[in-house]
Amino acid sequence: MRITISGLPGSGTTTVARLLSAELSMELISAGEMFRQLAADRQLHLAQFSKLAEEEDNFDRWIDDKQREEGMKRDNVIIEGRLSGLLLPNAELKVWLKAPEPVRAMRIAAREHITYEAALTAMRERERSERTRYMRYYGLDMDDLTGYDLIIDSSRWGERDIVAMIRLAKERVR
Repeated sequence: MRITISGLPGSGTTTVARLLSAELSMELISAGEMFRQLAADRQLHLAQFSKLAEEEDNFDRWIDDKQREEGMKRDNVIIEGRLSGLLLPNAELKVWLKAPEPVRAMRIAAREHITYEAALTAMRERERSERTRYMRYYGLDMDDLTGYDLIIDSSRWGERDIVAMIRLAKERVR
């Protein structure tokens, strides 16, 4: 089974995907980790790398192609990333995690050890950058969630509860 987990920055996709991967003993492919690694390799902060990615589409396209390719090769995998649910049309279960902007900014601030204001500004810029790039590359509207099977507000539920919901949905898909 292929499960995709998508959502905006700070919505909990990476945390949930890691927990689900461990519980189900399924391999995890993370687009966010790929993006962070490319930024780190170039010794750039995410905001700086996002700006570079706006100018050079080869970074996003490489991640998207790699994610699609690796996801298609495997029958039992979790693919986590902003576009995963849209890039893998044959995934059996597509999950979108959402949370209000202030919650997401607080999570990012805690994770990155920065102020709330800095996290909010960086998050908004990153989302603006991604929306622009994804529309330009693929004609995708990030606000259109019609392709997802399960939409969960991660501000209302704990990460273990979210994993339990996805596991239940996974069992119903079979």
